[in-house]
Amino acid sequence: MKWLGIWLVVAGTSVVGLAQTNALAIRQMSLEDCIQSALEKNLDLRIARFNPPMALADLQSAYAGYDPNFSISGTHTFNMQGGGYVDPKTGTPIFQNTSDYNTFNSSVQNGLTPWGLNYNLLGNVSQAHTVGQSDPQSGGQALLQLRQPLLKNFWIDQTRLNIKVAKNRIKYSELGLKLNIMSVATTVEQAYYDLIYARENVTVQEKAVELAMQLVAENKTRVTIGALAPLDEKQAEAQAASSQATLIAARSSLAIQANTLKQLITDNYAAWETIDLQPAASLKAPVQVFDRQLSWSRGLTDRPDLLQAKLDIERQGVTIKYSYNQLFPELDLVGSYGHNAGGGGITEFNDAFYQIGDGSRPTYSYGAQLTIPIGNIGARATYKKSKLAMEQYVVMLKKLEQTIMTTIDNDINQARSSYQQVAATRAASEYAAEALDAEQKKLESGKSTTYTVLQMQRDLTTARGNEIQALATYNKALAQLSLDEGSTLKRFSINVEVK
Repeated sequence: MKWLGIWLVVAGTSVVGLAQTNALAIRQMSLEDCIQSALEKNLDLRIARFNPPMALADLQSAYAGYDPNFSISGTHTFNMQGGGYVDPKTGTPIFQNTSDYNTFNSSVQNGLTPWGLNYNLLGNVSQAHTVGQSDPQSGGQALLQLRQPLLKNFWIDQTRLNIKVAKNRIKYSELGLKLNIMSVATTVEQAYYDLIYARENVTVQEKAVELAMQLVAENKTRVTIGALAPLDEKQAEAQAASSQATLIAARSSLAIQANTLKQLITDNYAAWETIDLQPAASLKAPVQVFDRQLSWSRGLTDRPDLLQAKLDIERQGVTIKYSYNQLFPELDLVGSYGHNAGGGGITEFNDAFYQIGDGSRPTYSYGAQLTIPIGNIGARATYKKSKLAMEQYVVMLKKLEQTIMTTIDNDINQARSSYQQVAATRAASEYAAEALDAEQKKLESGKSTTYTVLQMQRDLTTARGNEIQALATYNKALAQLSLDEGSTLKRFSINVEVK
């Protein structure tokens, strides 16, 4: 009766599995299909794609240092003073002094050129009318002021530093995007191999259940005819139940692994709820020729993170250049040139505008200004820190290069070992199958025991599981080696263009 119960459990589980499979729409995808879908919809990549445009916005913001400020203002002033009484000594009436002022100012200030020249353009006109004067008085000035640094802020200033750093960070962000793409592609590839393994492991466990149930049926017959002890039947039933439990766990792992891959290749996980994602390929062991020197050369040339580290050194070099320039005193050439206007006789502002445009009243100045910071402790400390930071970045680059070489070396060893394990586990699987077949024949002739056959079945299942595990590990090792030597994009013909 227990034997019948086990059969019902197996049959029931199979029906449930079949019902679940029928309820899902099967979608077979190749590795290339999965990677293409990830490139388009992976959420990590979608997040990373914002970084280059934001870096470009930072560069555009850095150029704002060249933007001058324009201002314009107008003022009307009325002023009444004194008067309104008779001088008691002379009897002369004292009249009030009343005046109206209209003033307009405009300026373009804090302008900066790429070579450090600072400029200001100032202009103003005014018109005043005082009671007792026949005509209003007008005046004004148009003036250009210039300041050119010769030492501090000459070959680099804060604006030029910001621009150079921002350009450096654009390259850095582009490399970061490439690194993200490579990482996601590798993760998808390895998840794809894990999914193949999970599916094939379910097949292995199903075969294990099939073998176990076959032995249960055969032992049942032997017990019935008296050729086998009832204890042997119980051992076979126990093995069948254990195999069934392992199969259930394998199916659960398959579902989890499928979900893992789905998450990597879509931005709408709910849309894949009714889809049974199945790999269109099987696990194979392609022959790979490993060249450690070539892999090292690729890793030290093409790795985006290594190129980012070099950009950090380049950025720090610009910072040192700026910090060094700040050690110098300020020696600036200063000058100005403009036109004045003033007088009366013409209403409103016409006279002032005319004289400014005529240039009949020029004004100019030139000279130099030297400013020496006493001590200059802050600038010297900043420069020292910049040089220390450069040395730190150089050591960090050296460490990264060594880490890359070590990682590649480990990847090659892992791939070689995995490839050898593929051959060894395949042979072990074949030998285990032959050994089980021979032992079953011995059991039929009464020269073996159920326990031995059960052990052989477990050995075969283990050997088959080890074989597909070795295949998955080998393919994942190749994917990791490709990532660590920086050849993932080239291997999948992925062209990254940042616009």
